[in-house]
Amino acid sequence: MENKNEKRKKVIRITNYELRITSDEQDERSENYSRMSVKPKYYVVWKGRKTGVFSTWQECAAQVQGYPGAQYKAFASRPAAEQAFRGRYAAHAGKPGSSREWLFSPHPPVPGSWCVDAACSGSPGRLEYRGVDNRTGRQVFRCGPFEHGTNNVGEFLAIVHALRTLKKQGTAIPVYSDSSTAIGWVKKKYCNTALALDDKNAALFTLIERAEAWLAGNTYVNPILKWDTQAWGEIPADFNRK
Repeated sequence: MENKNEKRKKVIRITNYELRITSDEQDERSENYSRMSVKPKYYVVWKGRKTGVFSTWQECAAQVQGYPGAQYKAFASRPAAEQAFRGRYAAHAGKPGSSREWLFSPHPPVPGSWCVDAACSGSPGRLEYRGVDNRTGRQVFRCGPFEHGTNNVGEFLAIVHALRTLKKQGTAIPVYSDSSTAIGWVKKKYCNTALALDDKNAALFTLIERAEAWLAGNTYVNPILKWDTQAWGEIPADFNRK
């Protein structure tokens, strides 16, 4: 039977941070490319030459650029933008426009759940990840930045971090992620990344090893669910940097 090291297709020498990788990188590259795809946005202008909801940045910019004290914000769906326009700018200033999009969906996520997300500037690049309580919007943990990471690695670590925290609390609520790749890695208890180990990301690989060890030695009752971005907008744990 193929052992873990053969399956990983890596040889890691921790003492001098050497890594040889023979695994196919296509899956991770495809995931990174999909996260970089352009998503439609809708722009609310509360104060400008004209006010209302606009479907392109060009239309919004014509109302706010050069206008003193302009008030505007982008949202991930038209229903969310129209709802925001009926309210006051102060209720949305400084907050991610993607939060609580599921309020406009007939089939929202499970109440009281947590969600996780990662942000990475480049691939590899500077990585952060965090968890958010879907009910309150409260950030429940945040880790990083780590150098030379990837989104998939961050998503994997974030899911495991949430599972560990909820197990300590004795809480059986679901954990949502928008990364099918990371969800699959967690369920297989193995971070199948093509990321190369180097001097800058040694601490990140230590976290990966610890996460894998925790998964191998523990059980959990929390369902790990895929966030439906198309129906609910960006996941509330999103870093709003796209």
